[in-house]
Amino acid sequence: MKPMLLAALGLAQALAFSAQAEEVHLDLANEYSAGSLVGLADQDFIDRIAALSDGSIVITPHFGGALGFKSKDHFDAVGDGAVPLAGTYTGVFTGIDAVFALSSMPFQAPTIADAYALYQAARPAYEEVFASGNQKLLYAAPYTPTGIWAGKALADLAAFEGLKIRTYDAAGVEAFSQIGAAPIQLSWADTIPQLSTGGIDAVLTSDETGIAGSLWDHLSHFNGVPYSVAINMTHMNRDTFEALSAEQKQAVLQAAAATEAAAWQRAADRVASNAEVLAEKGVVRVSPPPALIAQLQEAGDAVLASWLAETGAQGQTIMESYRQSRGGS
Repeated sequence: MKPMLLAALGLAQALAFSAQAEEVHLDLANEYSAGSLVGLADQDFIDRIAALSDGSIVITPHFGGALGFKSKDHFDAVGDGAVPLAGTYTGVFTGIDAVFALSSMPFQAPTIADAYALYQAARPAYEEVFASGNQKLLYAAPYTPTGIWAGKALADLAAFEGLKIRTYDAAGVEAFSQIGAAPIQLSWADTIPQLSTGGIDAVLTSDETGIAGSLWDHLSHFNGVPYSVAINMTHMNRDTFEALSAEQKQAVLQAAAATEAAAWQRAADRVASNAEVLAEKGVVRVSPPPALIAQLQEAGDAVLASWLAETGAQGQTIMESYRQSRGGS
């Protein structure tokens, strides 16, 4: 077929899409900043969906919790339609379903490759829970690997004794309690105020999120413990999705798939550049000694055992699939 004819057909299809699709305006909530990795992923999705829907789907992002919702509020808010879309750190949904503890399970999937394999193994379970809450899982976007921002190097278990460390979910609270720390579960929005007033001494988060929040203004060291790679999941109200035209639905799914692939690659690329930023800001990057890592792994394995006891066959199946994908048994 001649190029000019192909171009004409493409134009005709685009015009037909515009004529048939009713313009839809939607809001998207995200507790994190527009410049964070998860914020960039959501903006990427917004741009892709605008192009793929020929402008018939217009999504307005509200970063930094601008709509007044914290991540823990997003499941109900999206399910009820109070906000049609949200990009959420889903570790705060463990009270809804234990499967949401998995993405940040301590010391089980510390690299981006590990985290992606774990996400793929668990995605059907995530989709099922979102569906039960009148929602559709669109895509996941990772942070860079989680570590501990602190005012010192954490070289042994004695350094954790009484350490008031911010964690972002219940699994972190359980793991650090086992080694004598004093963990406090906080949303990101509450973390900087607590640092400023001395309510916490250390922050469990990625180097990426720490950079976005200029944590070097409060803490001098980034301890690169092999903890986990937290992920955000962007989810959509099911009724809102079903109200779209067939072409718009396809555009949403195509945009979501492309956004997810780009987000995981962006995070992988960012690991090296973040190390350079920390060096420029004078942050001391610490590699914990093997003996400490082994002790932390024991604490993490105990948390995993509790999770497996709670989730039963489903949890066992997910972990077996993950380990096989990573070449383990």
